[in-house]
Amino acid sequence: KSQVPIIMLTSRAEELDKVLGLELGADDYVTKPFGVRELLARVKANVRRSRASENVDTSGVHKFGHITIDLDKFEARRKGELIDLTPREFELLYFLALNHSRAYKRDELLEKVWKYETSYKGDERAVDVTIRRLRAKIEFTPEEPAFIITKRGIGYYFNINNDKTDKNK
Repeated sequence: KSQVPIIMLTSRAEELDKVLGLELGADDYVTKPFGVRELLARVKANVRRSRASENVDTSGVHKFGHITIDLDKFEARRKGELIDLTPREFELLYFLALNHSRAYKRDELLEKVWKYETSYKGDERAVDVTIRRLRAKIEFTPEEPAFIITKRGIGYYFNINNDKTDKNK
């Protein structure tokens, strides 16, 4: 339940060892030999992510640009207007907004939002479909998303600092 990031430093470099370490709760996994600068950069990145999630309360109302998410009422609003979301869309929106400083791969979203095990090779297209439906509901122009951005070759992230969000549509 702690927000302290866990970084495993180990000589075990097999993929299975890395996967097991991350599945057991490590936030990062570094194998020997490693450079001091790399280790410091990883520590700083993990602490930065930890602090970002620390600053957001797990209950109540949270603002992300023009999007307001109310966890108590399980509802979201864009510029004060209620957005009709399914529970999965709400969870995905909240997860991406809460972790807006990072892009997530489809399989990571399946694990974090859908709660699928990492070994499950689920249909990653479910993420794309949910993103498409969510964009249709929250974006000013779904064809030119301002909130949920595709990071080509990686996945999706939530953008809270974008001029497109200021359109009066």
